[in-house]
Amino acid sequence: MGGFFGAVSKDDCVFDLFFGVDYHSHLGTRRAGLAVYDPENGFDKAIHNIENAPFRTKFTKESNAMHGKLGIGCISDFEAQPILVRSHHGTFAVATVGKVNNINEIVSEIIKNNTHFFEMQNGEINQTELIASIINQKENFIDGIRYALDIVDGSISILALTPQGVYAARDKMGRTPVVLGKKDNGYCASFESFAYLNLGYSPYKELKPGEIVVMTPDGVKTLVTGGDNMKICTFLWIYYGYPSSSYEGISVETMRYKCGRALAKRDKGTVHPDVVAGVPDSGVAHAIGYSNESGIPYTRPFIKYTPTWPRSFMPTIQSKRDLIAKMKLIPIKDLIEGKSLLMIDDSIVRGTQLRETTEYLFASGAKEVHIRPACPPLFFGCKYLNFSRSTSEMELITRRVIRELEGGDVSDEVLQEYINPDSEKYAAMNEKIRQQLNFTTLRYHRLDDMIESVGIDPDKLCTYCWDGRE
Repeated sequence: MGGFFGAVSKDDCVFDLFFGVDYHSHLGTRRAGLAVYDPENGFDKAIHNIENAPFRTKFTKESNAMHGKLGIGCISDFEAQPILVRSHHGTFAVATVGKVNNINEIVSEIIKNNTHFFEMQNGEINQTELIASIINQKENFIDGIRYALDIVDGSISILALTPQGVYAARDKMGRTPVVLGKKDNGYCASFESFAYLNLGYSPYKELKPGEIVVMTPDGVKTLVTGGDNMKICTFLWIYYGYPSSSYEGISVETMRYKCGRALAKRDKGTVHPDVVAGVPDSGVAHAIGYSNESGIPYTRPFIKYTPTWPRSFMPTIQSKRDLIAKMKLIPIKDLIEGKSLLMIDDSIVRGTQLRETTEYLFASGAKEVHIRPACPPLFFGCKYLNFSRSTSEMELITRRVIRELEGGDVSDEVLQEYINPDSEKYAAMNEKIRQQLNFTTLRYHRLDDMIESVGIDPDKLCTYCWDGRE
């Protein structure tokens, strides 16, 4: 998906910028970058490939060599950014988080003005370069940012660095977060709310959907007031958000405990495992919640090996990702052999990795393996964020099983029957998935329970990947 961090300070901001960006390393695996501005030396920028080394390793030199009182940085799964641009607005740097679905339409319109774009290695346009070009379509810089928010189909949140300050803009539907922190000598803007806490900042405000602000070392000025119409991604709480973060005032870790408790309540009296365990790392908090509610002991039959296996060491080819994800999990046979295990993972996408994990548990002597995904079945590929760019609906295990049960693709009306957790078709799909993945039992988290676990107005949550509602 990617994440970003920006800092403005009366002193040098590079220390805060370096560690603030590093705290977003769980959100991206491919590219990272920093851009700073110093009144005496102007702009400085660096971008590195982080596929085979963590952010800190690749940017150690820049953390010592770069200097400036204003800066932005990002972690990205795809685009090289921040982009540094010289235009009629002057020179500025920009970083983005989101997904632009209508890139081709926007590019075609802008190219009419004799503008060109550099294609990336895969032939795609760098969406951050596109956002910079959209901003440049307007005579006023603020109007340009607002124009970018308005015309993007999908979602886009923006950090822009200028000699005057750092501009922060949250996606018009608030699908991703932008939070501001404050300390005596400056301010910061961050995707993750925890990223600034150890740097001495205290929470200042969370931008509303569509809100645009500019930060200087002396203060924060609201340029465009945000709205209340929001569709923040629920998957942030389930999986992508870091446990110490919170969104819209709701703690990620606390929400995951609530999910686990709801799963345990649904299971009451139906299964009797010896122990509960979470597939590390994102399944752990859900499993703790389940254990606390059910009274069944929590154990760690798998330990995730992380000293030399950072998330950045994850290739983009799915088959290799599955293999490396499996290699990271080290089993403890004494906690597996002869046991009935209830395992909680954040989700089931293709099912390949969880099937292999289950088979490994059985091979290690497990008596039973009950699986409880912490979110409902995924039926739709995400239209709004890049975390599922490589996952088409054809690859989702739910869609594959439905095609097998129905003998081909189904209408939207029939699909809705499978989405309904109280229907016979849902039960048939659930059982087919259980059989194919070799689970002893399978019970997904229900959408209504998951929404209740978040605890904010359901109309403000994006649940598209589960129910197709935009």
